[in-house]
Amino acid sequence: MNLLILVLELIGTAAFAVSGATVAAKKNMDIFGVCIMGIVTACGGGVLRDLFLGVLPPTMFTRPIYPLFAIVFSVIVFIFSFRRKPHIHQTLYELVQTIADAAGLGVFTAVGVSAGIQAGYGGNWFFTIFLGVITGVGGGVFRDVLAGIPPSIFVRHIYALASIIGAVLCCAINHFFGMTPAILVCVVTVTTIRILAAGFRWSLPHAGGIKKEH
Repeated sequence: MNLLILVLELIGTAAFAVSGATVAAKKNMDIFGVCIMGIVTACGGGVLRDLFLGVLPPTMFTRPIYPLFAIVFSVIVFIFSFRRKPHIHQTLYELVQTIADAAGLGVFTAVGVSAGIQAGYGGNWFFTIFLGVITGVGGGVFRDVLAGIPPSIFVRHIYALASIIGAVLCCAINHFFGMTPAILVCVVTVTTIRILAAGFRWSLPHAGGIKKEH
């Protein structure tokens, strides 16, 4: 189980680092800004989770493999940003951003729920679901705030809703079948919902009427 969690955390770290670095590249930030955005997006949700669980200092400071992993993938994004072609840049940006963000959301939602259960809160579904969602969406909120854009959880409701659905499934499946299948189902469900929502522009009603995602 610990190996599965480690692998998923590294995958999620890479995915969210790419997501944050891609946003930074689009905003024409320098390499330092790109790396900071990658680290914040990849590790921000985990820091919030650790604070709620009373894990101090947060894991990213005691296991630097996570921020270092984020830096590596942020630099890769920065390097490839020099090779972009203007006429395909926007489409490529959106595709990379969507896939990376969806994968990171799915992985870290599952990791957050798992952390809550392993900490002894398996019977408190409300708290474990909250941990899953905050771990999944936290880094993206930090990324969007730093980039000066409206956080996805406020304008793309299927984003947060996908995390909630996955966290609920993770708790339920863990109760009946164990943690490993629960984690895998959560990752696949959240990632799939988020990609479909972006592809088909699904959204919940917005203030002033129903609005589709852009």
